Amino acid sequence: MSMPGSGLGLVEGYFGTAWDWPARMATMRFLAGHGYRFFIYAPKADAFLRRRWREAHPADEALALADFAAACRAAGVQFGVGLSPFEAYLEDAAGVRAALDAKLRFLDEIGCETLALLFDDMRGDVPNLAQLQVELAQHCAEHSNAKQVMLCPSYYSDDPILDKVFGARPSRYLETLGAGLDPAIDIFWTGDKVCSTTFDPADLARVAEQMRRKPFLWDNYPVNDGPRMSQHLHLRGFTGRPAALEAVVAGHAVNPALQPILTRIPALTLRDSYRLADAYDATAAFDAAARIVLGPTLAAMVTADLDLLQDCALSDMGPAKAQLRARYAANDHAAAREIVTWLDGGYGVSAEMVQTQ
Repeated sequence: MSMPGSGLGLVEGYFGTAWDWPARMATMRFLAGHGYRFFIYAPKADAFLRRRWREAHPADEALALADFAAACRAAGVQFGVGLSPFEAYLEDAAGVRAALDAKLRFLDEIGCETLALLFDDMRGDVPNLAQLQVELAQHCAEHSNAKQVMLCPSYYSDDPILDKVFGARPSRYLETLGAGLDPAIDIFWTGDKVCSTTFDPADLARVAEQMRRKPFLWDNYPVNDGPRMSQHLHLRGFTGRPAALEAVVAGHAVNPALQPILTRIPALTLRDSYRLADAYDATAAFDAAARIVLGPTLAAMVTADLDLLQDCALSDMGPAKAQLRARYAANDHAAAREIVTWLDGGYGVSAEMVQTQ
């Protein structure tokens, strides 16, 4: 089986240090060869798409974005950008729209084909929130040359943690959003939780009724950002993503891990989950993907250490951390270097980073 429409792709939506451009390019091209058909650039660390969104990107970053967009086109991958006009709905509409138009012109110039408006991780207990966001989204859709426009709601899951952190969601928020938005605009959804372990097709069908369109999955695995999750490597194969999802979603976007090479392992297994349907086995898929990404020697090492790498927090490893570091430091492979950097705390994400990015 294959995903419908835009299909399967990546959305760089993590907190913490962003991938560098060579790693981003290599991962995009690798996954393009394995059925991934879109790539949305939206790392939280890019302040010029978030808290400083009104400001222009520095010239070198603008050039890098344009080069990456061209490389995506050459690889048959639809290139997108996630723009978070941070709490713009709290400000004067005329001033916000003028700034949005300037940013949209820039995104058109660099070759942005998918425009993702991201209203997550910001205050939501605002009167008429859904209507204000509809108006901004409709304005952007009318003033952008993007082939596809997407929106991440402020409340992108039923998870009550969103209400606790960002304020109580307005009554019938999702229904109002769905009724007001052009049906051509996709809406992201992370499932019943921010980081859902399973997706239930019946529940997604219910969400589709609320949205008046099929939800576009934003899958928060194998992402490992935040103070807690950055202490783990998410490597195992996807589970809880039955092939039956194909009938009830508009597409499936994977939010990757902070480690661009290691993230390829679970990414390959998601492709297999759809392709193999009931014949899919997560352990076998992991084994095959690890050999493809790591080669047989390093794959065997990671398989042997998988429980420690994924289930044990760095802070709880004790003497095992030094032993792991010595083993992986002796292996001349880029993924082994990612593991060593992680063991050294190089991928740590603090609460302050999450609050300020």
